[in-house]
Amino acid sequence: MNTALLISYFSNYLPLKPQETEALISRVKERRIKRRQFILQENDVCQHITFVLSGCFKMYGVDAKGKEHNLQFAAENDWIVDFASLYKEKPSKLYIEAIEPSLILQIFRDDLYYLYDNHTVFNRNFRIMVENKYIELQNRVLQNISSTAQERYEAFLEQYPLLSNRLSNTQIASYLGITPEFLSKIRADRKLK
Repeated sequence: MNTALLISYFSNYLPLKPQETEALISRVKERRIKRRQFILQENDVCQHITFVLSGCFKMYGVDAKGKEHNLQFAAENDWIVDFASLYKEKPSKLYIEAIEPSLILQIFRDDLYYLYDNHTVFNRNFRIMVENKYIELQNRVLQNISSTAQERYEAFLEQYPLLSNRLSNTQIASYLGITPEFLSKIRADRKLK
């Protein structure tokens, strides 16, 4: 199992001791995911938190008209999870789908709670991760209500610098809340500068 990237991720916050590393590795499941395969679908209860080793995912909801609204992307060295469904054990309103063939590590809810209860370093490390995701969400909400589409696109590029060439205009436009055509115009104007 390829856990080096995950161990390295935690080293950025509070490094793991050998027994903590062992506990983590024993509770992580590796999965290969095909392009367009779901790891969560609407009305399922989210059972795990997912760390992306390779590939790319999108988390999105679908409105009553069938339109997709992308909320988050996750690529290498990032986490993706529907926290509301995972922690409240309620059906999700979201989908998490692979955009590319991917290799992931998953920690199931009970294993996550075991790590929290038995190794305080995980409680702290995951709290930092959740806090960072919350900050991203706050920034995104503020941008959506107070920024121009151009400013939102610049913020997207800052948050996801390596994804602009891996995602379609449709996916990025959905994330920004604009049409793909308007995104094309923004991109063309940006090249002229």
